[in-house]
Amino acid sequence: MKTRERIIQSALALFNEQGEPNVTTNHIAADLGISPGNLYYHFRNKEEIIHCIFDQYAIDLGTAFLPNPETDMLDQQKLLTYLDAAFQLMWRYRFFYANLPDILRRDAVLQEKYITAQHSLQRDLVAMMAQFRDTGFLNLDDDDLDGLGDTLKLVASSWIFYQSVHAPATQVTKGVIYQGVVKILKIVSPLTTPIGKQVVLGLIEHYKAQIDQE
Repeated sequence: MKTRERIIQSALALFNEQGEPNVTTNHIAADLGISPGNLYYHFRNKEEIIHCIFDQYAIDLGTAFLPNPETDMLDQQKLLTYLDAAFQLMWRYRFFYANLPDILRRDAVLQEKYITAQHSLQRDLVAMMAQFRDTGFLNLDDDDLDGLGDTLKLVASSWIFYQSVHAPATQVTKGVIYQGVVKILKIVSPLTTPIGKQVVLGLIEHYKAQIDQE
């Protein structure tokens, strides 16, 4: 693996474990056993590293929620795939979710990138919700689809930050993120058809079991 990729992977791990504000480029260099000068050869500062991590996050975000018109969205396994993708994103990039306001406040260019990614996510979520509706999963009209997509996006993007603010000593574990997935399902549940509700309730029980195992 090239040094540049090793730096990105080390930074992501340290940001997640220790919190992005607590990690410097010197910490990253020490973790890799390289000199700070070697790190600066690849990245001028920590912000450049964060940009590279975010670029990969945006790619992952753009592929995780693309609707597939050839699948049966009433199949619980297919829904599980989408929810697991949401979980994996929140877990892999949890430092970003935890420190989102601060990171974006100090970097206007990154904020623009974030807004662009969120617009794309909103489009994909609405398309996915429309597919759920059209296959008999949701009981919503067109005017409500956009609002639901926006609500789900809001919960997913702010869940870890919300938990950190209300319980500062709480460590961000997989269980905390599973709680966010359950929250998303509970938002969707009242909007489902009878057959859709059965699927959602089954998924809620599945993720509650994941929480209990943590």
